[in-house]
Amino acid sequence: MKLLLGIALLWISCAQAATWRVQPGQSLQAAIDAAGPGDTIEIARGHYTGNFAVDKPLVLRGIARPTLSGALRGDTLRITAPDVTIEGLIVRDSGDSLKDQNAGIYIRPGAHRAVVRDCDLTYNLFGLWIEKADDVRIERNTITGKRDYNSAQRGNGVQLYNTRGARILDNNIGFVRDALYVDVSHHAIFRGNRLHHSRYGTHYMNSYHNLWEGNDSYRNRGGLALMEVRDQVVRNNRTWGNADHGIMLRTLQDSVIEGNVVAGNQRGFFIYDVEYVTLRGNLVLGNATGVHLSAGSTRNVVQGNDFIGNREPVRYVGARDEPWGGRGQGNYWSNYLGWDRDGDGVGDVAYQANDLVDRLGWRYPGVTLLLGSPALQALRLAGRQFPVIRAPGVVDAYPRMRPVRANWRDWNAQASDH
Repeated sequence: MKLLLGIALLWISCAQAATWRVQPGQSLQAAIDAAGPGDTIEIARGHYTGNFAVDKPLVLRGIARPTLSGALRGDTLRITAPDVTIEGLIVRDSGDSLKDQNAGIYIRPGAHRAVVRDCDLTYNLFGLWIEKADDVRIERNTITGKRDYNSAQRGNGVQLYNTRGARILDNNIGFVRDALYVDVSHHAIFRGNRLHHSRYGTHYMNSYHNLWEGNDSYRNRGGLALMEVRDQVVRNNRTWGNADHGIMLRTLQDSVIEGNVVAGNQRGFFIYDVEYVTLRGNLVLGNATGVHLSAGSTRNVVQGNDFIGNREPVRYVGARDEPWGGRGQGNYWSNYLGWDRDGDGVGDVAYQANDLVDRLGWRYPGVTLLLGSPALQALRLAGRQFPVIRAPGVVDAYPRMRPVRANWRDWNAQASDH
């Protein structure tokens, strides 16, 4: 009897959910106000102007991509209730007040489990501002900013602040200040996003236990910047053609950085104050500097990476040698000049980055034209034999003779286009 009663109550609850249809010329806000929790509002193709507010659980579904315009003031769409879904809309023309954080869609504190998918958010100051709302899902959206504004006057594509459990998936974000800005947001997944033509592809701080996987960051000033964080997995991302760094790791601990392609940037990796991090299986190709390593970045595991065609493989600032690799787990260095007499695939002499010749190259770039000359190789050998003239640097005791990644040539075009 109780089971039958429960089924009946479930049927009544489902039956109460209604679908409302809004046509051009009708008031969208009036339909939102009239709808009950759990209802669906279908918005026909057309142009709807206003600053719309959703204060109950609803589905707003666009039919043939209608446009919601904020008329260049305030937030175009503001969500204050949990369990709201927005899909299939063009949302545009927010105000431009950085103080008020004007956004195309502003997801307010407490609006948990919001879903925004398959939308175009264009000419907004911030595309999405998400604050103190947990378990949001942002997927398959195209987000562009006020590209006629200077970078500092724009907002970010997606801004996450003080959230948990976000899923940011398969979005295309560009021409904003930072494509993704993430602060104090934990247990999130960022996967399959394209982040481009912005200051940072990702600007990320004070956030823990997050996964970055399969994202593309290109033509930004900086690709992926992780700062003041720990417990990250950064896997199989691709970052190329950025004016400064591909991946910045600053004050990072207890994380895994693996399988990434970092090609054709000014600096491939910028690693500053990083400890207890594993970097493995990354392709670092065609950057001006492959890795810029400084500020006590030590006690890390760096193995199985390919460093190919970087004008300066490693720039190291430190007082003592930093060991990388390990027996059977060394890295490949395309400028390694050692040999492998026993044919085991491992160089017989250690690879030493940041030696006397490297330092001469930093100071006098013309020296790089003579890197293969007997004179410079003799100078390199002398530096190894006489530590008094040898500079501390990265030392890989078991350098690989062949790249780990067989298809590394596929990335030559992106690297050479920088």
